[in-house]
Formats: sequence, C-alpha cells, structure tokens
Amino acid sequence: MSIFQDFDLGSLDRLLRSYSDRPQPLNFDTQLPVLMKALQADELDLLPLPGHGQTLQRWKTLARVAGCDLALAKLYEGHTDALAILAECAASRLAGDGLWGVWAAEPPDARAVITHRDGDQVRLTGSKAWCSGAMQINRALITAWTEDGQSQLVAIDLADASNRIQVDNWQAVGMGTTASVEVAFDDSPGIAVGLPGEYLSRPGFWHGGGGIAACWYGAAEVLAEYLREHCKSRQDPHANAHLGAVDAALYGARAALRDCASWIDCQPTADAGIEVRRLRAQVEHAVERVIRHVGRAMGAVPYCRNSHFARLSSDLPVYLRQSHAERDLADLGEQLTELPDGAWQL
Repeated sequence: MSIFQDFDLGSLDRLLRSYSDRPQPLNFDTQLPVLMKALQADELDLLPLPGHGQTLQRWKTLARVAGCDLALAKLYEGHTDALAILAECAASRLAGDGLWGVWAAEPPDARAVITHRDGDQVRLTGSKAWCSGAMQINRALITAWTEDGQSQLVAIDLADASNRIQVDNWQAVGMGTTASVEVAFDDSPGIAVGLPGEYLSRPGFWHGGGGIAACWYGAAEVLAEYLREHCKSRQDPHANAHLGAVDAALYGARAALRDCASWIDCQPTADAGIEVRRLRAQVEHAVERVIRHVGRAMGAVPYCRNSHFARLSSDLPVYLRQSHAERDLADLGEQLTELPDGAWQL
C-alpha cells in the first residue's frame, strides 16, 4: 500500500489559516520547523503522486499553500516533490522523517561533481547554487555530474560537517526568507538515487514542473480575491473592469491546469514536455495580468497596510521568474514545429 494518500484540503486550510493573517513574514528559523512538523504529524506532506489519478488534487494543495505564503510554498513544494521523486526512483526507503529539498539548478559557476563511487555511496566536490531552505531542511536531492559527463541524482544529509552553507550572495527582498543560498561540498558523502540521467528522463520531471505553475496560480488567486472583496464594498466601474480582466485570465489558467492534470493522469508515462510548457506559459501570462490589474485597481493602500497582500505581491514576481520567459517559449515553439498539421484544431 502506498504511503501517499487521499488528501483533505479542509485539514490543510485549518492548519494554515493562522499563518496567513500575521503582521510579519514567517520566521523560518523558528516557525517553519514547527509548521512543517505539524504538517508531517497530520501526514499533510503525503500528497497524491502525480500521474496516479489525482494530479489535480496535488496541484490544488500546492496552490492552497502558495496562497498562504509563497516562501512556505517554495519549501513545501520542494519537500513534496522530493518525496515524489524518491517514490518514482524506487528510493522511498530514504525518505525518513526529515524535511527535504530539491536542488537541480545548473548555472555555469556552480557545479557538483562525483569524485568517487562505491555502489550507491558517492563523494562530492564543488557546489550547488539556488539551494532554497538550506538552513532549515535536513536533506536534499541534488543533481551532480559523473566523470563521464552524466547527470546523477544524489541524496545528501545537510548535517554532515563537510557541507558548507554560503549565505553572502543572498540579498533578495521578494522570497527573501527562503534563503536560496549556495552549498559547497568538500569530499562530502551522498547516496546515488536512480540511474544516471534518470532525473531528467523520468516522466515525473515535467509533472513537477506543473506543480510550480500551480503555486503561481494559488498566489494569484488570492490576490484576485482581495480585488473581488474591494469591488464588493464600493461602486467603481474601473475596478470592476480590472476584476473582469483578472477573472478572464484566471479562467484560462484554471482550465489549463485542469486539462494538463487530466492529460498526465490519462498517460502518466508519456513525455509531458509540450503540455507542461504550454501550461506554465499560460499560467505565467495569466499571473502577470493579475498582478498588473490588481495593483492598478487597488492602488498603494494594500501594499502598505495589508501584510499578507504585501508579502504575496513582493514574493510572486520573484517566484514567477522560476520560468525562463522567452527561452522557455522558444523551446515550446521548437517542439510545436514538429507536431502534425491540425494540432490546434478545436
């Protein structure tokens, strides 16, 4: 029997409610461990696996957490994605009771290299960048490189003294509390997970990319709700026009999320690259429209006097840049040229 379960959004909402309405950002050094332990105690981190018939339920949950706090969502999404990756790579035995992250960014100036391997035991040197939550989580899945140039997923324990966290370059305001710092390795131990190249080639790679889009949507949905409440309290045709534009944008994004989730569940082992790239482009475009229209309709007041609104508005543009914008669109366009004629017909 799978450890992953049918999910009760009501239980999650009750747990998160007190964390949305607070005057200051979530303190990750004190409040995050308490909140994550509460989530784990109620098994609220055991989301349905993508591609197993409940992908939309998984994405709804990610969206709920994002609407509460995007910095929290960043770590929650990473933890739940790591559990899904371990399950897909037949390595759930490694999950334990820790808090996980997934660090797979590959900038040219930060590269983790496997210098020695004995079975699934490896030693690492080099570094990883964009390590969100490195000072709060226990374990991480990282991409490292073998001597013959293949990418290998490796599980690391951050308690090991050879892993050095470097915080000097992190100067973010939006998403600032995630502390996406650099981690350096000096003959550091790790455990190889799956086969070389499997992290990128497995179907779940793109499924996880869809989960990020659900987080973007969840934050935008809450900003839109602030605008709807604003419009309910006054007669303002200009604000109503902005609300109509926001609704149209979210309607398209919501339809794309549902359609993509259904596609994944109907063919879970297929390459979902085109579908998820389309989804992320659709949701990104919708979220950018929501940010613009909500701000123009409501003015400066909620940015300055509503702590939750202000945090979401500050964090969301930064989180949205997990998309690579025109570079992702170019990749999608290249794939589209290979589709048969009539691919866009209704």
